Amino acid sequence: MAETYQSLSTSTQNGVLTLTLLGPGKGNAMGPDFWAELPRAIDEINGMDDVRAVIVRGSGDHFSYGLDLPQMMPKLAAMVGANQMADRRRELMDMIRQMQSGFQKMHESPKPFIAAVHGWCIGGGLNMISAADIRLCSADAKFSLREAKLAITPDIGGLQWLPRIIGEGITREMAFTAGDYDASFALRTGLVNHVLDTPEALFAKADELAQQIADNAYLAVQGAKAVLNYSLDKSIDAGLQYVAVWNSSQLESMDFSEAMQATSERRQAAFNKKINRGY
Repeated sequence: MAETYQSLSTSTQNGVLTLTLLGPGKGNAMGPDFWAELPRAIDEINGMDDVRAVIVRGSGDHFSYGLDLPQMMPKLAAMVGANQMADRRRELMDMIRQMQSGFQKMHESPKPFIAAVHGWCIGGGLNMISAADIRLCSADAKFSLREAKLAITPDIGGLQWLPRIIGEGITREMAFTAGDYDASFALRTGLVNHVLDTPEALFAKADELAQQIADNAYLAVQGAKAVLNYSLDKSIDAGLQYVAVWNSSQLESMDFSEAMQATSERRQAAFNKKINRGY
């Protein structure tokens, strides 16, 4: 990647980019650098034609402890309190909207995002993985929508995405209790697709899954994500109409021709490995 980040690192192999949270706070806590850098990083990833799938993971022993309150408090303190004027309240709202933007960009990205969670995934970390397309965890993972214990309403995406993933009742339980939930709970409720025995097995599984995605025709994968996202708040008929329009414009592609040729020749299709925006 062209830009250097303080709170994130990236590596790319065979069409899969791994985005690693670095902190610098304990447990990859999300401080000012993270909130400023994540939206820029997602924009940069979206423009990388050789990236067809993205893995998000934490460094060290945890995914993320969530909001880095000690680092964020100086800025927050200037905007809250009984005597703040309307312009400071608007500044706080703008700050929240900016913090939301990185996770929203993940959700809206044409590229599939896989969250690989080990250790603690608290608050902002749980909001972040709810914006991913697929979630996996290791057996030691623990999840908490912790904001109520800090007198905060979760405001960076979790309350919008989690009900669609785990349902209204489970989301409300997690948000109202601010309790801690283990990997078996995450699997049972559908928060994660798979639980792996160790962090090492988790990261290997994430790599395997991402490579399977990257090996497919990118137009079809990105089309599936676009149709799924569009259909979230639409009727079934509207979703069917959208996918009909989508495929009528996308089936005349080199990858589709290759798939048909490979099928007739009874061989594995060799899809284009780099996104061609003039495809």
